[in-house]
Amino acid sequence: MPAAGAGATDAAPRLGPPRSTPSVTRRATLVATAVSLLLILAIYFGSRLLRDFDSALLPYAVATVFLAFGVAYRYTVWISAPGARRLFTKGWGSLFSVENFRKAPTALPRMIATYLGLQKFLGARSHARWAAHQLIFWGCVLAAAITFPLTWGWFTFTSSTGAGPGYEMRIWGFKVLGYDSSSLVGWLLFHGLDIAAVLVIPGASYFLYRRMKDRGAMTGQRFAYDLVPLIALIVVSVTGLLLTFSSIFLHGGGYEFLALLHMVSVVFTLIYIPFGKFFHIVQRPAAVGMQLFKYTARQKDEVFHCRRCDTPIDTAPYVENLEATMRDLKLDFAEWAEYCPRCKRELRGNAYLSHVKKGFK
Repeated sequence: MPAAGAGATDAAPRLGPPRSTPSVTRRATLVATAVSLLLILAIYFGSRLLRDFDSALLPYAVATVFLAFGVAYRYTVWISAPGARRLFTKGWGSLFSVENFRKAPTALPRMIATYLGLQKFLGARSHARWAAHQLIFWGCVLAAAITFPLTWGWFTFTSSTGAGPGYEMRIWGFKVLGYDSSSLVGWLLFHGLDIAAVLVIPGASYFLYRRMKDRGAMTGQRFAYDLVPLIALIVVSVTGLLLTFSSIFLHGGGYEFLALLHMVSVVFTLIYIPFGKFFHIVQRPAAVGMQLFKYTARQKDEVFHCRRCDTPIDTAPYVENLEATMRDLKLDFAEWAEYCPRCKRELRGNAYLSHVKKGFK
């Protein structure tokens, strides 16, 4: 479904396979098991003791339980690292801080809209990448908002006549909307997943093309981590559109095969999310909290200046947080966070001339 350096930055790190100690593994397994059980209970009670649960959607529901387990496990392992734990505590602490809300009541909703929703920071890199990312993001959000509740039996669409055109949408058994299937509202509800697929396909295709042609992107990419999620999104979207095409234009020809292919692709994608690039989706809210942490510090003019040239670097709490993260990681150069980038380069150059190049004379 369609981005942190741990505690010290606001951009998501490039993630590899999770590394953990036995104690972290046990804790992550317990947390993931608890989250999975809670989801199973939510499905059971949310579908009114399975009365509204569609058995044909059982593979999708099972895949979401595995998704919940994987995300909870990976997230617990991630925040067990010193830097990520600091990002987690500072980020979420800022999000739920009453003091921050009192200082800047509009900051959080504005950052959620611009940083999490519109992702304006991507526009500074490339307008094309920003547009493609928006297509994937909103397409996946729309697909998730429709698919998950339907899969869990929380949403139901019923007709008193059994064949329409009047339908009722119910949530947890309560009627929330009545509509005519031939109306615009009915068309949008029945074709919401098709709309999501139309959004996702061009966005994912752009990034797939870029990763196959752009040398900068090709240099550090990995097939399983970078390319498989994009291919999976395209396959899910294309097979979903083919189901609609089959039912409308082919009178159901090949529908059973396409339905099976679509189900397999969706299940694979859901299970794969915690282990690929899209895991940054669940990391991003903590990064939004870090942005809020920096913003509220700026409102108090807590700006830290370079120790060498007095150039403003960042907010004082942010620099202190970065130094603490480096100490947690047992890095012996935490004080370098107190210098601006230019002074760091000059100090490194002087050190090279004094200690390295000197040995070649």
